[in-house]
Amino acid sequence: MVAAVRPRTAAAAAGLAAGDRIVAINARPLRDAIDFQFYGADDRLELHVERDGQRRVLRLVRRPGADLGVELEAPRPAEIATCANKCVFCFIHQLPRGMRRSLYVKDDDFRLSFLHGNYITLSDLDEAALSRIVEQRLSPLYVSVHATDSELRWALLGKPRHSAEILPRLERLAKAGIRMHAQIVLCPDLNDGAHLERTVHELAPLHPQIATTAIVPVGLTRHRERLPQLRTLRDDEARALVATVHAWQARLLSTLGSRFVFLGDEVYLQADHPLPAADHYEGFVVAEDGIGLVRRFEDDLGRVASRARASAPGRRVTVVSGMLYGPRLASRLATLAPAARVVSVPNDFFGGTVAVAGLLTGQDIQRHLATVGDLGEAVLVPAVALRDGESVFLDDLTPGDLSRSLGVPVVPVEPSARALVRALRAA
Repeated sequence: MVAAVRPRTAAAAAGLAAGDRIVAINARPLRDAIDFQFYGADDRLELHVERDGQRRVLRLVRRPGADLGVELEAPRPAEIATCANKCVFCFIHQLPRGMRRSLYVKDDDFRLSFLHGNYITLSDLDEAALSRIVEQRLSPLYVSVHATDSELRWALLGKPRHSAEILPRLERLAKAGIRMHAQIVLCPDLNDGAHLERTVHELAPLHPQIATTAIVPVGLTRHRERLPQLRTLRDDEARALVATVHAWQARLLSTLGSRFVFLGDEVYLQADHPLPAADHYEGFVVAEDGIGLVRRFEDDLGRVASRARASAPGRRVTVVSGMLYGPRLASRLATLAPAARVVSVPNDFFGGTVAVAGLLTGQDIQRHLATVGDLGEAVLVPAVALRDGESVFLDDLTPGDLSRSLGVPVVPVEPSARALVRALRAA
């Protein structure tokens, strides 16, 4: 289904419109957005379109390499391949009851991995899906590995009925030239220590097809009823992990030409260890997984600050952050925006070890800010705490709800240095 057609593009010239359903391209039926991209790569296209209950044919010609100008609707939950695993650390299983039904959808869809960078287990892909990945060159994919030991991975995935063996599938995709990014959710006492070392060193020979391996700490909420007992890293374990991974990186850099394995920012913050320099992250290719996101943001903030006018001290505002990064953000804004106050909001809604800004709820922000006194001219909240495409927090409150309660404008700010500085200095 076409969501929008950008003006002055080949699709607009052909007469395609929002609400059209494209059912085939050059006589090839379409199953999804990937087929649209794959079969729509030619410069001359014949689109079979359904509009108002009638079928019509639109012919489209574009300049070589030009964008078609079509935005497709996101797949509905019923169209998404859901996850059959019951991973011991699954965040969705740790959500409180009574939230919107769509928040409980667990996807394990290779199409969403290719299109949006969602992590998938590869564990329940049938032969047709694997063949399609290879045929259509669906690369890169983002793969939740967690462990290469089959028995351990089977336990981590919740002892599913299907095979949890991962290496043969990774090897098959690597041999076909599919680029992948691997992820390990680190659960102390389960897949750490010798198991982690084995996983990293069994994935490394598949480089460069496996381009990176990310190690991110498990996140636990207070809503873990009837779930396996898990714990998070202790501070001393975080410090030891940083040292271990840095040693691996030095060795892998000399043999592979890449550091290959990267630690989540949370580990450095917990260990109170200096963040690596930007070149350590080799292009920030998995920054959205929390790998180098802080370094990229702070370097950008430094560049923006150096260009900012010294005569513009900024507005008197309250900047909302999570408990994990709030103190660090406050120290970086002390000179750049001395009139701004950073408030670290504890996450009572999820509780547990959840301390990142992206999982703050409206009610926690509202309740905490009501206790801190003068909020200034406005409250800046992290836009990552709002659901994609909607101005709604995870608990269904809106920035408008908070504005009415707190008595000042509540403004979502995108997670970039430029956006933050613009909001701090807005008229």
